[in-house]
Amino acid sequence: MRQRDRRLLLLTLMGALALAGVPVAAAQDDPASAVAPPESAYLMGVAHTYQTWNNCGPATLTMALSYWGWPGDQQRAAESLKPDAEDKNVSPAEMAAFVNREVTDVRALHRYAGDLNLLKRLVAAGFPVVIETGFIPEGEDWMGHYRLVVGYRDAEASFFTFDSYQGAGIPLPFGEADALWQHFNRAYVVAYPPAREAELSDLLGDDWDADRNAQRARAAAQSEVEADPGNPFAWFNLGTSHVLNRQYAEAAAAYDEAFAIGLPWRMLWYQFGPFEAYLHTDRLDDVLAHARPVREHTPYVEEMHYYEGMVYLARGERDAARYLFRKALRYNANFAPARSALRMASAMP
Repeated sequence: MRQRDRRLLLLTLMGALALAGVPVAAAQDDPASAVAPPESAYLMGVAHTYQTWNNCGPATLTMALSYWGWPGDQQRAAESLKPDAEDKNVSPAEMAAFVNREVTDVRALHRYAGDLNLLKRLVAAGFPVVIETGFIPEGEDWMGHYRLVVGYRDAEASFFTFDSYQGAGIPLPFGEADALWQHFNRAYVVAYPPAREAELSDLLGDDWDADRNAQRARAAAQSEVEADPGNPFAWFNLGTSHVLNRQYAEAAAAYDEAFAIGLPWRMLWYQFGPFEAYLHTDRLDDVLAHARPVREHTPYVEEMHYYEGMVYLARGERDAARYLFRKALRYNANFAPARSALRMASAMP
């Protein structure tokens, strides 16, 4: 494990681990968040599957969908979500879109700024939850990783997860869960049958509405920055939350702070808010400065080709932009932003 990655993990774990076993107060002023969940819950009926190469996202989503009776497997999900086996990332938005587009009788949503009480309430109500977290396997550096939360027990201060890398029923202490979940702005995906939509809406309260969720995510990130200004993940989450609220100048400033403090070298394999912020504030050189090293080291991240192409498109360099958009589509033919950008570039005089 790299020393910086170890330091970053310790930074986020130190405070949170001290809270293990203490119920986490909801961060929203919503009646739904005040409902106390039972002391324990565990969902039966999830089919565990170990991931194939680079297939954490599709495998974890497949496990969640198995609870609702979906007969597909991780290969079926990957064919749509990441056709190239070397692709390093599937976003929560892509996972929810796949379900809503291609899975019969199941819908999905993704949101940010979840909390431990929300996870408990969802599981207790019969909804397994996909969360995106940081992860450092033995002998490896920091990376992103999805886990499916299927249960918890207050007496042990732990969740129980179906993990595509580690196995079924893996304990995840409350404090550790919150610390690692923070690395991804506490993003989560919930799949559900349409007949239970009203029930899920009641459980989420204001977070059912994406715009209200974005506003709450911004407030939560701002609070964490103020509480721990040396935490790069708090600053990064503030930037991401500003992007969700289309506040790009504020987002760019927050991302600048995160990069200055120091982030894991794989961070931009998974989260692309900085590129949106810098593009919208005409900081094109900063887009290239962050995208090129990722692309040169890991060309399979199609988003890097896309964002570099957007810089050239903004500069009127149509041929260079088209080349990069085609490279993005070569790695993921289903990547809709690159397809739209390629049409735009081809229509330029």
